[in-house]
Amino acid sequence: MTAPASAAAHDSLAHDPSIGDPSTGDRSGGGGHAEPAISARGLVRTYGTGESAVRALDGVDVDIARGAFTAIMGPSGSGKSTLLHVLAGLDALDRGSIRIDGTEITRLRDDALTALRRDRIGFVFQSFNLLPMLTAEQNILLPLDLAGRRVDRTWFDTVTGAFGLTDRLGHLPSELSGGQVQRVAIARALITSPAVVFADEPTGNLDSATTAEVLDFLRLSVDEFGQTVVMVTHERDAAETADRIITLADGRIATDEEIAR
Repeated sequence: MTAPASAAAHDSLAHDPSIGDPSTGDRSGGGGHAEPAISARGLVRTYGTGESAVRALDGVDVDIARGAFTAIMGPSGSGKSTLLHVLAGLDALDRGSIRIDGTEITRLRDDALTALRRDRIGFVFQSFNLLPMLTAEQNILLPLDLAGRRVDRTWFDTVTGAFGLTDRLGHLPSELSGGQVQRVAIARALITSPAVVFADEPTGNLDSATTAEVLDFLRLSVDEFGQTVVMVTHERDAAETADRIITLADGRIATDEEIAR
């Protein structure tokens, strides 16, 4: 894979203590974190009733480390997408508990859960979902606009500069290349300094070159910004970009492996 940022940008970001740990909203620099970004216990999710009931998750326990890239794999029907959706607060559990950045999300009311997703979770979807009438800059800043939060221009410039978007910020999505569209989508996910970014099959509909670019920038988010990334994929090659691969089968964790880097 080709490096997504220039060597100079890479080196300056890697050694810049002012960046700190955006995965917790803290860019003051320094300090590690013992608590996982996500801690989930006893996750059970069943769809349907009676003889047609399908147990998509069957007692899953998992911790997601801060500042790491975790891939979730499994065949169709294994529960991998359901796991991502419940961890992100997009789907309800039948039983179990999930803590994101120290907050137990299964006990939150709908309005509080919506606020948590908006403020502390970033999403990268397969279709990327940029608004066609907004410029690249406006799309990136949209989560802050919706939350009524001020723009941290230093952080904005850091992210867009690292992603090679500085000279494309005034362009509409239709005026961007496929790779640039994906970079805008990932930058949008990072702009709120979320506790975790969830990527749902982000390379599912892409050619090999664009797939490599998306994975490069997700990897960059972890390596340079300390971001926590959780990605669902059915592609082994894509999963091996991560630090860890969790494989599901029949609603349970079948394997959990660390990837040597």
